[in-house]
Amino acid sequence: MFDIDKNIAKAETMPREFYTSTDVFEHTKGLFSKSWQFLSNTEGHKGFPFVSPEFILPGFLNEPVLITKESDGMPKCVSNVCTHRANLLVNEATKCHEIRCKYHGRRFTLDGKFKSMPSFDGVENFPCDRDNLTELKVELFAGLMFTSIKPAPSFKAVFGAMINRMSFLPLEEMTFDQERSKDFEVRAHWGLYCDNYLEGFHIPFVHPGLNTELSFGDYEYELFEQSNLQIGIGKDTDHVFDIPKGHQDYGKKVAAYYWWVYPNMMFNFYPWGLSFNIVDPVKLDLTKVSFKSYVLDASKLEGGAGAELLEVEKEDEDIVEQAQKGIQSSFYHRGRYSASMEKCVHHFHRLMAKGLNNL
Repeated sequence: MFDIDKNIAKAETMPREFYTSTDVFEHTKGLFSKSWQFLSNTEGHKGFPFVSPEFILPGFLNEPVLITKESDGMPKCVSNVCTHRANLLVNEATKCHEIRCKYHGRRFTLDGKFKSMPSFDGVENFPCDRDNLTELKVELFAGLMFTSIKPAPSFKAVFGAMINRMSFLPLEEMTFDQERSKDFEVRAHWGLYCDNYLEGFHIPFVHPGLNTELSFGDYEYELFEQSNLQIGIGKDTDHVFDIPKGHQDYGKKVAAYYWWVYPNMMFNFYPWGLSFNIVDPVKLDLTKVSFKSYVLDASKLEGGAGAELLEVEKEDEDIVEQAQKGIQSSFYHRGRYSASMEKCVHHFHRLMAKGLNNL
């Protein structure tokens, strides 16, 4: 059981065991399977029937699924495992009108319904619902597709605050930038990476370049049901959002909105667009972080808080990997929070403790 006091002034951080115990790490998979996870961009999912294989959190959950789509209509997500003998059905994206298993020829419609199976004459109570491919819920936001393996909090409960706050941006116009998208391997526990992200406390000490862009004393934090927000206030008015009248942030020199969405996604909005980061636990002491860039205004890419993301990432990696070494110490158990600067870290720990305790 993990106990994080709701009063941040009294609370202690997650204990050392959260970051060092293999049993806790494996237990966490149950929590992730109940959360919303990124599946795919929707770019290219137009105009023809297709199936495309994906894995939900490859390396951690490793759940094989298929994105399927008829010529029109909403993309769907179904299991990529044949209901006969568990063969993976599809290994590469392809245009098609049905799904056919290459092992024994079982066939399914693109929405996962069983169609036929050779040499099954005389089998009783066949077919039944279990012979269909399991369908997963799918939700879309800004051209990004999300799903959940097991029943999860509603998409609105998790994403609603961010969707409402960022609605002043024409996010449907964003374009994916492959050259600015990259995967990183961080030799540290995934929770340490999230802890670091969730506070601006370290910026003056770890990010000298970013510190020249943001006004440290004006940094803001807000907490929501399944997400939290850090607002970076800019020093240079040339690299801030043009926020319309009527918006709650109108009049602020916002250089960046840093949204964390439970339990492992980061949506970093800059005047040029979105840097979307997925934190994928690989091993107890190894994390893959995928940076995906979506551009709204390319003319603003070279300035402001979102200009040197690779440099900032390298600085974050270095400090988090040092914390990974320190968390192994027999002299460390748990720490305390800055009541003013670590509200989002406290929020993350409270949600994680509650989720793990309820599994």
